[in-house]
Amino acid sequence: MANDVIVVAGGGGFIGGHLVAKLLEQGHKNIRSIDIKPFDEWYQVFDGVENVQADLKLKDACEAACKDASRVYNLAADMGGMGFIENNKALCMLSVLINTHLLQAAHEAGVDRFFYASSACVYNADKQKSEDVVPLKEEDAYPAMPEDGYGWEKLFSERMCRHFREDFGLTTRVARFHNVYGPHGTWDGGREKAPAAICRKVINAKETGNHTIEVWGDGHQTRSFMYIDDCIEGILKITESDITEPINLGSDELTTINGLVDMVGEIAGIEVQRDHNLNAPKGVNGRNSDNTLITKLLGWAPGIPLREGMAKTYEWIYGEYLAKHGAATTK
Repeated sequence: MANDVIVVAGGGGFIGGHLVAKLLEQGHKNIRSIDIKPFDEWYQVFDGVENVQADLKLKDACEAACKDASRVYNLAADMGGMGFIENNKALCMLSVLINTHLLQAAHEAGVDRFFYASSACVYNADKQKSEDVVPLKEEDAYPAMPEDGYGWEKLFSERMCRHFREDFGLTTRVARFHNVYGPHGTWDGGREKAPAAICRKVINAKETGNHTIEVWGDGHQTRSFMYIDDCIEGILKITESDITEPINLGSDELTTINGLVDMVGEIAGIEVQRDHNLNAPKGVNGRNSDNTLITKLLGWAPGIPLREGMAKTYEWIYGEYLAKHGAATTK
């Protein structure tokens, strides 16, 4: 496969950039990385890669993307953290055009395998009302009651993948991501997710000397967070597997948001005080990944400890923060 064209849709994004880096490390020569953002806004840009700026909501752009491709990894979506998702439901829903047109183009181009990045936001909200959440199994997506907007788009796109496999013979693989974090991702501006946002707030607290940070919600909401290296390994394993149904790809190490704040404070070496904003978007009360199925089918599951991944993430964001604001800011 080293000489086959591999398409990474959303290659200028956080996960897409890491996937391109891994494919290059594995020796793949013909990688087509595509993103709607201008190149200077891509999180990572690599030499020796066919870097393309295009809007994959358009069918002709998807047809050009899939030309001569053997693998398509669809990581492209208009999304962000909970603040963005809850306030931009229509934009999130429009990402359905990306997966629909990519599936059509991949089928027409004779693509061998198609990977779709879904989300834990597809899961039934009734199963996520308590902080003492029971880990979510794959079958818990039905009866359907996903996150409004973003979750519905992901669930619909999962079904599209299934039916292109059943009706047209396109080999599709689907993974439900649970809160991916790590370096080279969004850390400010409104689209960042909780791990990056908390790192930024704690760094600002350390630099300014004001150790009080805003925390969305009461902080008792529970989550699991998957480090990017586990995510990339999982994508590649699932794509080449015989797993036909959507499968969880996430850590099962559960923490509260308050616990995550305390962890980042320890990494920073400061004692953080929390100012809880009870009116801010906080998502479901509890969500965790049940890794029974992926462990059974792959003999593997994400296992990088949260403390280890957060230390690496904090260090990278600290460097980005200082590059943008300088040390000892007074904001």
